[in-house]
Amino acid sequence: MNKIMEASKQLGEYLRKYALILAVAESCTGGGLAYAMTSLPGSSIYFDRGFVTYSNQAKQEMLSVSSDLLSRYGAVSEEVAIAMAEGALKFSKATVALAITGIAGPDGGTIDKPVGCVWFGLIAHNKPKKSICKYFSGDRQSIRDQAIEFSLQALLAYTQSV
Repeated sequence: MNKIMEASKQLGEYLRKYALILAVAESCTGGGLAYAMTSLPGSSIYFDRGFVTYSNQAKQEMLSVSSDLLSRYGAVSEEVAIAMAEGALKFSKATVALAITGIAGPDGGTIDKPVGCVWFGLIAHNKPKKSICKYFSGDRQSIRDQAIEFSLQALLAYTQSV
């Protein structure tokens, strides 16, 4: 079993055990996280929905990310990652949500936000919000896979934290 599927299985087992429901909001990973989570039998018990909000317009319409946040900080930012996670939680039946927004490349990077820069937003009922910025390297698919694997590990750690 590859690393992503192993991490999905581990997270799914934890979510099921503690009756947590997950929603995800994805940009640069294009639905890869939702695909990984729903590849497992029985995932409908703990996975509610995934939002693929690749464009800024989709982020605004589906997750209520404000145009002000997008213009002030850019789609690849801590603020937008948190807003995406908040929207995923608000527009689902989830108890925990994770958002991913980044630059998978090969273009689109800047000095401040190079290719491989990915922000993660995590939120759950009765828990403080958390954001994480990671820098991944490699080609487009490698960056996306690394972001998906990391998000699964980060979500497991976040849900297990007090």
